[in-house]
Amino acid sequence: MSILQTCPRSSLLPVFLLAVSLLGWRAAGQTAGTPRSSTADSLEQHLGKGYEALKQEKYDEAEQEFRAALQIDPGLVMRAQFPLAVALFEQRKNAESRREFEAVRTAVGDQPGIWYYLGRLDLDERNFKGAIEKLGKASARPPYPDTAFYLGLAYLKQGSNQEAEKWLKKATELNPGDSRAEYQLANLYRKEGRQEEANQAFQRSKEKRAQSDKRSQLTWQCAQELDSGPSTQAPSCDQLYDPNDAEKLTTLGILYGQHGELEKALKPLQRAAELAPRSPQMQYNLAFTYFQLKRFEEARGPLESAVERWPDLFPLNALYGAVLWNLGEVLPAYQALQHAHRLNSQDAGVSSLLYQSLLELAKRSEEGGKNSEALRYLQEAASVSPAEAEPHRHMAEIYKRIGKTEQAQEEELKAEAIASATKH
Repeated sequence: MSILQTCPRSSLLPVFLLAVSLLGWRAAGQTAGTPRSSTADSLEQHLGKGYEALKQEKYDEAEQEFRAALQIDPGLVMRAQFPLAVALFEQRKNAESRREFEAVRTAVGDQPGIWYYLGRLDLDERNFKGAIEKLGKASARPPYPDTAFYLGLAYLKQGSNQEAEKWLKKATELNPGDSRAEYQLANLYRKEGRQEEANQAFQRSKEKRAQSDKRSQLTWQCAQELDSGPSTQAPSCDQLYDPNDAEKLTTLGILYGQHGELEKALKPLQRAAELAPRSPQMQYNLAFTYFQLKRFEEARGPLESAVERWPDLFPLNALYGAVLWNLGEVLPAYQALQHAHRLNSQDAGVSSLLYQSLLELAKRSEEGGKNSEALRYLQEAASVSPAEAEPHRHMAEIYKRIGKTEQAQEEELKAEAIASATKH
């Protein structure tokens, strides 16, 4: 069996799903009373089923759902085309997967997550030079915890032992529970005649693999017990609680959350966030659980430092904006949502909440006699939600009041055209 065959392709999926888990709070950004078309409902159903299929590693189903979503709206690059490429990658449909990732890169530009996958594809196809180049670009802002591992593996396969050792050691630091980097270091040391170091690395790999196997078994048993009844009757879940193991704690917290026991999820997730303060995923998991419990002030804490440290992670900024909005802090919410929208303009939940914040800011500006400021907010709202007539109607009213008749008529015509198109 080759080195590449021993590396599970789906190891990154829990982290990838971080980027799409915001589906759970999109309803918070839905304007009350706004009618939805059957097409919009169908689109969201396909996306929701696609993400759920990815979570359950049913990649063929995920592929079908994301293709169906793209049939309805081909412009959903990050929401549908990117996860479609992931589903194809997991099925080893390399040519199709590469084609989709390249199309996504053309649409949204160079991003670490795209370079990561293209590098993984090069690695699978034994194009080690290409893999090193692409994974090297991804490693500048690693999108997934195993980025360093695959870069080290590419160097190892190319025969660049010094660089391989550097990145494999970095991989063990970034992902201490993963046995793969230690195993490949053992291979490297053995090739170089460093037998004692090889033996030590192999032993560490063996121990980590045993711990991983035990954690996997406990995770499965815990999930089965929670499926059958309340957590008070789930002894395997109690065994998963290890106050010094952030991965176990995160697994336990997510299991509780998936089974609706959000209060019980807090303790392990709080401890995991303490153990791994530099992990954006740990901070996000904790904040999102607080958000689901509507404990918005407590959700703010882990997010404030997280968005400062990782300003360009879309999920963190999007959730932070939603938290601030629910706290009634409209201007800071708008600023966070505006940044999230720039990072991913395809996300419907962020667009909807950003639109609402802009209307509220326009209203407050108008009440304060700041008509120019109100108009700027309304113009931005119109660009965020071009299918909404309300910003144009509101701008027409302001222009009338300040005596700009021509601009008022122009905005009224735009509002009428949008309203007419919506009816049909």
